[in-house]
Amino acid sequence: ENTVEVVFQVNGKVRAKASVAKDMDKAALEKLAMDNDRVKEFMADKTVVKSIVVPGKLVNIVVK
Repeated sequence: ENTVEVVFQVNGKVRAKASVAKDMDKAALEKLAMDNDRVKEFMADKTVVKSIVVPGKLVNIVVK
């Protein structure tokens, strides 16, 4: 199996999940999370402070 489920978080809370290729790089994972509609709802009118990407596991976007 070449796919893995990655969790998208906003401020440490799970907002979405996606199945992605195991070897997907950090930049691609971050872009995928930022483009996710559910994640966008929680980022609306807020500034991204930083994003933490753990390949194959999660993407956490910290907003203020």
